[in-house]
Parts: sequence; C-alpha cells; structure tokens
Amino acid sequence: MAAAVINTVVDEATTTNQGKVGDTVDINGTGLGTTIMVNFGAATVRPTSVSHTLVKFVVPATAPCSGQAQVSVRLSKGITSNGLPFFIIPAPVTFSSSPAFLPTTGAPLTVLGSGFAAGGKVNVGSATVDFGPGGSNTSVTVTAPAHTPTGCSDAQEITVTTPGGTGTAGTSSVTYQKPPTLTNADPASGTTGDPVVINGSCLDNLVSVTYTDSTGNHTETDPTAAGSGTSISSTVPDGTLVPDSVNPGVITVHTVGGSDTTPFILT
Repeated sequence: MAAAVINTVVDEATTTNQGKVGDTVDINGTGLGTTIMVNFGAATVRPTSVSHTLVKFVVPATAPCSGQAQVSVRLSKGITSNGLPFFIIPAPVTFSSSPAFLPTTGAPLTVLGSGFAAGGKVNVGSATVDFGPGGSNTSVTVTAPAHTPTGCSDAQEITVTTPGGTGTAGTSSVTYQKPPTLTNADPASGTTGDPVVINGSCLDNLVSVTYTDSTGNHTETDPTAAGSGTSISSTVPDGTLVPDSVNPGVITVHTVGGSDTTPFILT
C-alpha cells in the first residue's frame, strides 16, 4: 500500500492553515482514501468525508484556545501519514476602549484586549471597520464610523471580530454626542463675575465655556451643565474684557460633540 502523504492543510473559512474551533478543514494529498481518523494534536477526530486526495474534518471543541497543532491522518491498516501544522486562532477579547465619547462624525478609536493579531473588524453598534493582520495582539486603533444618535447622545457597543470569532458583548461601549445648539444667553450682557445662564440643547457632556471679546478668548473655570442638557450655569470669567460696539463678543460652548456660539455683549 502506498504511503499517505499530506501536502496542505487548509481551513475553508480562512483559506490558510489557520482557523478556529468548529471550522471545516481540508487535508489535501495522496493515498488518503482509507483514512479512518484525523490526528489533531493530542486529539483524534473522525473525518466528515474521505477521498484518495482529500479528507475533510471539523476542528474539535477539545482543541486548545490558541497555538499550533500537528495534523496527520491514520489509515485503516494502521499507517499514519506525515504531519503538517495547523494554527488555532484565539477568539478576541475586548477589555476597554478610548475615548469614552465621540462626535457624530466619528473619530479615532482605540480598543484594548487580546487576540487581535489576525486582523478583522471592529464592530461599533451595527457598523464595522476593517483592520489588517500583523499588528498588535492587544490593541487596535481605527477610525470609528459616523453615527447620529436619536437623541443628543447614545451608547454603541464595541466588539471585535477576527477569524477566531467575535468577542463577548457587553464589555465596552462608546457614546456618540451631537454638537450643542445655543439659543441665547440670559442675561445677554454682563461683565466680570456676573452670572449667566446659557440656554440651548445637547449641552451635556460639557468640555468648556469660552467668552470672546476684542482681546481674545477667556475661559470660564467652573461652568455647570444642567442634567437635562438644556442649560448651563456660567459666570463671566476674569480677564481684560473690553466692550466693543462693533464686535460685542460671543459665548462659545464646547462639548464632546462639538461647539456652538451665541452673542453676548460685554459691558
């Protein structure tokens, strides 16, 4: 009887000699027609189909989570073929992501975890962004896709999908924030130390409030956004505020979603 010879071991899902538990693998070679068992590392697996040149089997659940397994076949007469390596791709795991907030236009997003080296997709809500193989196994940075929340903001779940599978949901998310819209400042004029209520919408997740006059920008040190996101309690900041009848000044509100301005007369 001619010896069984394996030429290639190919995962049908990845078209390489790499894959995960549950994938169908093709063993290509010669003299394989009487194969009764596939040796997969320390495990044995019954083939799903057998011919002289092709044996198919499914990567068993007993396979290690990652690493290399030697693949060979055993024939009915007790003959064992040569072995070739098969690499098990680990399922990705997502630990965290940064930043916590994104504008509706999207922005760079870094995901931390493990099992990323094979490349794949970062899933942000229902959208996906591809990333290539060969990078860091523990972090990946992509440009998160644009997303418009139904309200002012919403959280989108983050997972990673690679040839090793999709990471467990519920471990990481990012919040998309609409830019603010300002309607008015109340009062519409004032000087250093005066309280001012800034009205509008999507004013939550506040970053800063800036008063601008002819001398430049003056940042308020302790603005407080109301829980509803419709108003901000502010104080005209210290600084050389110069009244200017031609360019009386503006207030600019910056949130994680963007910025907007409203007129404010410096007196």
